[in-house]
Amino acid sequence: MGPGVQLPPEIQLAQRLAGNEQVTRDRAVRKLRKYIVARTQRATGGFTHDELLKIWKGLFYCMWMQDKLLLQEELGRTISQLIHAFQTTEAQHLFLQTFWQTMIREWAGIDRLRLDKFYLLMRMVLNESLKAVRTRGWEERDIEKLLGLLTTEILHEESQAPNGVKSHFLEVFLEELTKVGARELTADQNLRFVEPFCGIAARTKDSLVLHNITRGIFEAIVEQAPLAIEDLMKELDAQEGEDEASDSDDNSDGDGESLESERPPERVGDDEESAGPVLQFDYEAVADRLFEAASQQSTPSQNRKRLYKVIRKLQDLAGGHFPEDEVPEKACRRLLEGRRVRKAKRRWLQQQARSRTGEVEEEERAALGPDLSPGGERKKSRRRPKRAGPGPHTGASGGKGPRRRRRCPVQALGARAEAAGTQEPERKKKRPLESGQ
Repeated sequence: MGPGVQLPPEIQLAQRLAGNEQVTRDRAVRKLRKYIVARTQRATGGFTHDELLKIWKGLFYCMWMQDKLLLQEELGRTISQLIHAFQTTEAQHLFLQTFWQTMIREWAGIDRLRLDKFYLLMRMVLNESLKAVRTRGWEERDIEKLLGLLTTEILHEESQAPNGVKSHFLEVFLEELTKVGARELTADQNLRFVEPFCGIAARTKDSLVLHNITRGIFEAIVEQAPLAIEDLMKELDAQEGEDEASDSDDNSDGDGESLESERPPERVGDDEESAGPVLQFDYEAVADRLFEAASQQSTPSQNRKRLYKVIRKLQDLAGGHFPEDEVPEKACRRLLEGRRVRKAKRRWLQQQARSRTGEVEEEERAALGPDLSPGGERKKSRRRPKRAGPGPHTGASGGKGPRRRRRCPVQALGARAEAAGTQEPERKKKRPLESGQ
């Protein structure tokens, strides 16, 4: 490309977003937001798929170059909020689609020290995409489009998404949905959000995806059921309190002040996030949808077995039976007791087997008699015959005399020589080797 040819604005912004200086990168992010707003306001000024891929590559390396946790959070929030700069729903979906495609393409090159910042970026982008649906009133068409985009790019069988992207998405999906829409979404709307995961869990051949869906979506619904019931009871109490307050408006001002003083203070700050509202679900409807997907003939047996366990839990919740939260100490104690019982049972069975074999051997011995025992002849055949004549351990008369101490070979040789009246042969002395030989 010649020096006089000007690069497209998307490439120029991508180069500045991936610059070495933080000032250059921050300025490029601000210019990018203005450029998106100015271009999408025109009727024919939308972005193409390739142009957004170039922009996201620059944003990816902009996040790559950012250090320090607080600055990473601020940059991730700024990048994720770029979705609100697009004026149309189609442009927003294309922006989200190219984001997930960029993450899938670049995931293999992310080192261990930079994983956390991109996990944070994925969480923030998912949160802002749910907020974009909330601004349009949680319309069913928008919910279906968003879920179709996410499942196609991340969880579809033909998707090239790595396991890290799949696992993190399934882990944070319900959490971010709770943060964005727990106060507004109804049980029917929440069922629409989890309905695509029923079919994916029933059809998938990836055991990791099946585990993450059951653990991150359906078992999470079961675990937060007591909190959901408690939140629902609080809402009913609040409605009753508002009704009582509206009925008592005709009373004096002093009574009104006393009622206001009796109301509990509202929670603000971190308490609201830590003990905020929980998503409401119709557990029987969720169980029916999950059973409808798991009972298909094409569902693998492993998937069906795993999903049926979740269905039983959801049916128990629909019947009013809440799962018991096992304390780790109690669970460990129960496990140890079970092991002890199994060991004691095993020992008892071994003792019973030994006693039975002993009784059988005694019956056989009694049937054969004392002299015809199975090992009698064998024992007799192993005995060695006694040596005849005098020996080292026998007396002069041939009888067995007192046991003598065993002599070493040299002493024994001398004693034999004296008994025979001969001289003991002299032992040859070893001559030292001469150096000359």
